[in-house]
Amino acid sequence: MTLDPFTSFAMRIGEPGGKLQPRQVELAPPGAHGLLIRVAACGVCRTDLHLLDGELGMARYPVTPGHEIVGRVLAIGSAVSQFRVGDRVGVPWLGGSCGSCAYCLQGRENLCDRPVFTGATIDGGYAELAAADARYCLAIPEGYSDVQAAPLLCAGLIGYRAYKAAGDARRIGLYGFGAAAHLLAQVAAFQGRQVFAFTRPGDIQAQAFARELGAVWAGGSDESPPEALDAAILFAPVGELVPAALRAVRKGARVVCAGIHMSDIPAFPYELLWEERSICSVANLTRQDGHEFMRLAAAVALRPVVEPFPLREAATAIERLRNGTVHGAAVLVCEEGVPR
Repeated sequence: MTLDPFTSFAMRIGEPGGKLQPRQVELAPPGAHGLLIRVAACGVCRTDLHLLDGELGMARYPVTPGHEIVGRVLAIGSAVSQFRVGDRVGVPWLGGSCGSCAYCLQGRENLCDRPVFTGATIDGGYAELAAADARYCLAIPEGYSDVQAAPLLCAGLIGYRAYKAAGDARRIGLYGFGAAAHLLAQVAAFQGRQVFAFTRPGDIQAQAFARELGAVWAGGSDESPPEALDAAILFAPVGELVPAALRAVRKGARVVCAGIHMSDIPAFPYELLWEERSICSVANLTRQDGHEFMRLAAAVALRPVVEPFPLREAATAIERLRNGTVHGAAVLVCEEGVPR
């Protein structure tokens, strides 16, 4: 029996530097490990902005962005056993890995030589329907609405991987208080750590928001914290914040760069790095990260602050993100959601 392809409305990017455009696309029935998902909500991530601006070298165009997908399973492949039709699932950035390169064999699939990235190398969730590999999808904890759950799939997951990279730091600086930082601040406060939030200079609203979510101090990125930090995590893609963070941390501390793209890091004196300070980046995520974070999200009862936008207003949402005027996380809501 041959199944007809499914037709979906999607907001797509045709070329690097292009604009989001409404399109009709066809999705094939799921393969052996595949899922076809009716999208309920999809988070808008800064990575989508880099994709739109042509700053991701691995991306392919045309493409449907979106890698914070929450939806219900419409159809499953013959080898899928962990999900059933009707289940709620989440689709993250890592959409697949080869399983055979040196990194995959070491359990470091986030560094896979032949990865698949949702919404960048394969179509994502700015659409009514999305296809995904069931082996890389995640069950969503109860207690989160679809819109609330969407930012967990990247802002939460990448924030969590960066948090792990910071080690056992008790005083953590978060540079850029947006979707990821506002979730991570809640995790850190739950675990008894102190959060120091750095926002755009003069952004009093974001600083107040950070304090509401448990930050013990909040100020501009041009300010010094009241005490030396044990670690700093940079969510803002601004290279000049790296030396600023090095100035803010104690001896032996680590500065973690959590973005997929960052402007150039300016030259800085070696004395900022000396005394065993270090700089590292985090890349992508592993499925283990995903399962760990979803268990943590179930235990902490995070309060994702979201600003919903209709799917057809994706361009507005992404420009609001660019301008720094989104409060919390921007999430696209798909009201159509019915295959035709």
